[in-house]
Order: sequence, then structure tokens, then C-alpha cells
Amino acid sequence: MPRLLLLQFFGSAMLTAAMLWGVNPASSAQVVSPADRNVLIQQNQLQMLENRLRRQQYQQEQQQYRAQDRQIPIPQRQEVPQMRPTCQLLPSGSGGFVSTCR
Repeated sequence: MPRLLLLQFFGSAMLTAAMLWGVNPASSAQVVSPADRNVLIQQNQLQMLENRLRRQQYQQEQQQYRAQDRQIPIPQRQEVPQMRPTCQLLPSGSGGFVSTCR
């Protein structure tokens, strides 16, 4: 049992360390020059335009696919020849039926 408690303690310590590792203190903030800032803004705008273009292309493709789907005719049900039954039920004189199979 003490071994289990020790493992739980180390596990929780590792999780705490991992969470603290991901936290950035304010002192590590990057200083961005105005020129670099403009480049970042332009890259962001370019990315937004590319995303918009991709979305429009995707929507146009979907519209074309829907138009093609509307043009495909629904196949008609095929006419299947039916065989006549070889056994027939014929009414008999006593109110019943007689089957005649060939």
C-alpha cells in the first residue's frame, strides 16, 4: 500500500510540473518591432484570404456536384417477366377447389 501512495504522489507531482511548464511568465513575452508587426499582419491577412478562397472553391465544387446529381436520371424499374404458375386452383362443383398441376 505505501508503494501505491508513493506512485500517486509522484504522478501528481509530474502532472503539476507539466502544467507549470506550459505557463509562460510575463517576463518571457516577445518584443515585436513595428516592421515585424507589419509582416505578421500581412501574413495573417494573406492566410485569411487563402482560407476564404479555399472555402469559396469548396462551395463551388459542392454546387457543381449537386448540379450533377440532379442531372443523373433515376433508373426506371426494369420489367421482369413473370412466369405463369404451373398449378391452378379451379372451383369444383361441391363448393371447393381442385388444384391442377402440370
